[in-house]
Amino acid sequence: MKIGFISLGCPKNLVDTEVMMGDLVSKGHELTGSPEEADVLVVNTCSFIDPAKEESVNTILEMAEYKRSGKAQRLVVAGCLVERFRDQIQDMIPEVDAVIGTNELGKIAPLCEGIAPDNGVAEPYLYHDLSPRVFTTPRHSAYVKIIEGCDHPCTFCVIPQYRGSFRSRRFESVVSEVTRLFAQGVREVNLIGQDTTSYGSDLGHKDGLARLLERLAQIPTSQETWVRFLYAYPNRVTQELLDTLAAHPRLCKYIDIPLQHASAAVLKRMKRGANGDIFLKLLERMRATIPGVTIRTSMIVGFPGETDADFEELCQFIEAAQVDNLGVFRYSDEDTSKSYLLDGKVDKRTIYNRQRRLMAIQRRISAKRNKRYIGQEIPVLVEGPSAETELLWEGRFMGQAPEIDGIVYINDFNDTPVTPGQIRLVRVEETHDYDMVGGIVDEPGNQHVPDAQVMFNILPSVPAAGGARSRSVSQSLKSGAPRTQPVAVG
Repeated sequence: MKIGFISLGCPKNLVDTEVMMGDLVSKGHELTGSPEEADVLVVNTCSFIDPAKEESVNTILEMAEYKRSGKAQRLVVAGCLVERFRDQIQDMIPEVDAVIGTNELGKIAPLCEGIAPDNGVAEPYLYHDLSPRVFTTPRHSAYVKIIEGCDHPCTFCVIPQYRGSFRSRRFESVVSEVTRLFAQGVREVNLIGQDTTSYGSDLGHKDGLARLLERLAQIPTSQETWVRFLYAYPNRVTQELLDTLAAHPRLCKYIDIPLQHASAAVLKRMKRGANGDIFLKLLERMRATIPGVTIRTSMIVGFPGETDADFEELCQFIEAAQVDNLGVFRYSDEDTSKSYLLDGKVDKRTIYNRQRRLMAIQRRISAKRNKRYIGQEIPVLVEGPSAETELLWEGRFMGQAPEIDGIVYINDFNDTPVTPGQIRLVRVEETHDYDMVGGIVDEPGNQHVPDAQVMFNILPSVPAAGGARSRSVSQSLKSGAPRTQPVAVG
């Protein structure tokens, strides 16, 4: 059969999509990037916050149209929306033929084939180095999931409900996968998980992430490669982890550490703990250990009970912290999260205004911090021609994670051939709020461009044409949501 995929949400969801695609290809099926040609359509959904849920519903409805206008005989819905609304999805959208949860990825082939799979209790799922996988990222970059689930009791988060309790991949499984990716020409590996800094704690490893990074830094390769990890939990950032990042050139001097807030009162209601002063000392220790480190964090504004004074404290913290990159999220009142039961709800207009103000503060900070790169020559991973203009190419340096940070525009190629996947030396000539501009100053040398990794473009996500039906389904799912309490262990 020809099978088309749409993957929504975070990179962790994308890895699940790639594993499901790999399983189907290994069983003889063909992938297609044209929904009109697909015999089966699969939508891997996100349901972390309301906008993500609405996008998932819209996409499902759009794909349902191809059961009438195209070849599609089956529509399968996978992912987090299934974990939240398993029983309601097929009732509200009868075009959906099957659903598959986050711990049921092994059922994707029989569900696409129209065969009823074994409906036994789903074991906690986590792919491994031998799992077939079809990559959807550019050939030079890949995500590697090293953990699944989460045991932190954050009151705003519903991930434990969807992904289950925390579990780590085996050490050698991760090393084997990364070794193979480097051998296939991948230049950048991004380690992901809900809290990568907890890696190995369930396997008896102390400082498991530091040990893993040190081992990955020593894998022999024929060209320069990068390893980056994402999503650090503040109280799990150890000195050994920082020392390991500082010691190995392959490890990106980049730390993504979602702090969520700076007010002790808000953090307590979030069940995160700590305060702004503790975070400032942690950031100081990061910078002292890793000179030039790029720090990214994220904050939530409008959390229940966040007062004007709490928000002012957050603004003052951002001014003092001087992080390189910041994501600001508006609080979403999810009815299965513990924060849904808290009083002191903040109105949407206030939340929106707080987000705008905090981002305005950070925009000035990011612009100022970027200026320190002017005149410097930095290694840049070349991505390809710019989407803005054919006169420029785009790339990223170690301090820019894919899809979430800024980019480096390349405007001078030094009369040398440039190919996506090369790591080239770029002299920064000008900087902006988030992006940089510069020219290549080195020769291509012995650059090995990736050519072995199997890559596939998933279907684009498009807004549904359903209009009123889309809103009706979204609202019905919301009002009919099971009022279970989130998992809170550890």
